[in-house]
Amino acid sequence: MMANGNEPPPGQYGGGQQYPQGGQGEYGGGQQYPQGGQGQYGNQPPPGQYGNQPPPGQYPQQYQPYQAGPSGPRAGFWQRAGAYLLDALILGIPLAIITSALGASLFTFSFSINERTGELSGGDVGAAAGTVLLIQLLSLGVALTYFALLEGGSSGQTLGKKAVGIRVINQDTGGPIGYGKAIGRYFARILSSFLCLLGYLWMLWDKEKQTWHDKLTNTLVVPTAAYPVQ
Repeated sequence: MMANGNEPPPGQYGGGQQYPQGGQGEYGGGQQYPQGGQGQYGNQPPPGQYGNQPPPGQYPQQYQPYQAGPSGPRAGFWQRAGAYLLDALILGIPLAIITSALGASLFTFSFSINERTGELSGGDVGAAAGTVLLIQLLSLGVALTYFALLEGGSSGQTLGKKAVGIRVINQDTGGPIGYGKAIGRYFARILSSFLCLLGYLWMLWDKEKQTWHDKLTNTLVVPTAAYPVQ
């Protein structure tokens, strides 16, 4: 036991420095360390709040690039015009070849040329009229079959529509229009062609971007990017 007169009090060793007790103390400049593993470092947000998170149970809405139109995106005028021209070429070229062949046959069998005078003689008016009617019915049948099968099918696309990325859907269900409605839609095009194609131009100011034959058959023409084929 030391008997010096200047013993330091218990817990103080040299120069009056006091060591911390129980793991709590101050180290240099009065800095106090946090207790219980909880601390504040910088300007951290309260737990559970990071940026602009939605309230619990609500998920942020995904960005949708197609928002034009009152009830969804629609095919543009030039898209539909391009599809129509492509379909006209697809149908017109083979029909032109067929009708030319029929016309040549009509001329050969209905008329004859006098080899001595070079005059054209004969000619059966009934046969000529019958051939013309046959050509018209053939053209109508081919076009009707083409549009009814392709627009009424599951994709709702003719070859021209497929090339430009559009399709026909039922306005009520959003699905295929079916073969019956596709046939009605084909004949409704006749009304759209009246008054300088006014029925086709109607889509330019119609809120649903519909032509007359769209309205008559309750159909819509939409981009496949927004309404993919199922």
